[in-house]
Amino acid sequence: MAAIVEAPNGDEKNAREHGLASDRRDALVSVGLLQPFWCLRLRQEEAAQVCMSSSVRLCYQSTVSISALHLDHGFSLFVAVSHGRVFKTSILGRPTVFVTGREASRVLLSGKDGSVRLNLSYAGKQVLGPTSLLTTAGEEHKQLRRLIAEPLSVDSLKRHFQFIDDWAIKTLEGWPGRPVLVLEEASTFTLKVITSIMMSLEPAGGEQDEFRANFKLISSTFASLPLKIPGTTFHRGIQARNRMYAMLDSMISRRRNGEHERHDFLQTLLRKHSKEGEDGGDDANKLTDTQLKDNVLTLLIAGHDTTTAALTWLIKFLGDNPHALQILREEHGRIRDARNGGTHLTWSEVNSMPYTNKVISETLRKATILPWFSRKAPQDFTVDGHTIKRDWSVNLDVVSMHHDEDVFPDPEKFDPSRFDKPLKPYSFLGFGSGPQMCPGMHLAKLEICVFIHHLICRYKWKPLDEDSSLHATLVRMPKNKYPIAVEPL
Repeated sequence: MAAIVEAPNGDEKNAREHGLASDRRDALVSVGLLQPFWCLRLRQEEAAQVCMSSSVRLCYQSTVSISALHLDHGFSLFVAVSHGRVFKTSILGRPTVFVTGREASRVLLSGKDGSVRLNLSYAGKQVLGPTSLLTTAGEEHKQLRRLIAEPLSVDSLKRHFQFIDDWAIKTLEGWPGRPVLVLEEASTFTLKVITSIMMSLEPAGGEQDEFRANFKLISSTFASLPLKIPGTTFHRGIQARNRMYAMLDSMISRRRNGEHERHDFLQTLLRKHSKEGEDGGDDANKLTDTQLKDNVLTLLIAGHDTTTAALTWLIKFLGDNPHALQILREEHGRIRDARNGGTHLTWSEVNSMPYTNKVISETLRKATILPWFSRKAPQDFTVDGHTIKRDWSVNLDVVSMHHDEDVFPDPEKFDPSRFDKPLKPYSFLGFGSGPQMCPGMHLAKLEICVFIHHLICRYKWKPLDEDSSLHATLVRMPKNKYPIAVEPL
């Protein structure tokens, strides 16, 4: 029978002071069968290096660690029960450290001396493949990042701007007169944009439908138990990945035969894949077919889920904050009026949206779409004076950083003016930071700017459900998918 492990009274009081609602107490329920693995006493020499607790407290903390995706305040709960910025526990016998703050952020994201590496789950590694940007390290990772950066650069995105603008208009035209689930609509919009940019997939038709069906199965795999048993989420996801790779194999074959050349991400990588070295032989740095497919899938996953969530939260926050919405309408109204007619945006107009960019940043801060940055230590290093041992898992709690009152006063308030002045490095991680900056940042901002322009210039909306609870997945999304009713202005 599952046991309920409760915090001592003082800790419970502190947790509540950090804004945890009473209905979140289920996050403290521990599964009895797993407790023997969690409740491990730590070696005495480790206790001198990182703040420790008794085995009972450790069991409680481990449960909270696993359940933290359900919470709104991230590490603030850990601070309440462990009283420090570095919190160590053991999950299934594996040393796991939770950290927060600018110093921890700098150490984990600067990539200095290769002190940390991305700590992808086993399921994630199996889905994305061995040559994905997210599963490689060292020089191989740097090479892939350089190759991927070019087709996602600002100059390359200009070629796709008109398609993004057209599809935003078309998507929004279908909203008035019916209940709209913003999350579902944002998902469809971003997937059609990313598949067009990646491989020139038509936004409608059988190929798009097949691709979307496989993609949804793959996306659900990351938070699943990695059981290769028919009928499980993981098994269905791997099968969908194999079907998607078969589609990519067919595309690659047609491109190589000159049947279907396009100006897209895949074509750019194929040119790099096919290039010869200076001596006329194969270039040792060219991409293999496996690298091509693994990294197309990686960018599809990374470019879809996070942008979908960001767009949904932004629309919700604007609906909840009329003052910010009015300022944004004024900015976009000036852009529209200066155009002297016409519906379509221009590239120069997208680059004249300073308040819009602050709204995007504030959305990413308040929502904190990726609550954790997980890394693995390939060698010993220190964070805030604490030694992190080789092979330990290290998790940077971004939620608590984005709700740190010393950096963001009144953190629960939606206030884009926070970004009127530059912030200190590594305090805001909306798109990561340093060498770990998101390679798709420019694309995400472009999609959001275009979509929001057409939404607020032509429509108004009201929520159909006030539920603000989170759907606890790897990417934080509103549980109710934010249903709204839309009317023309």
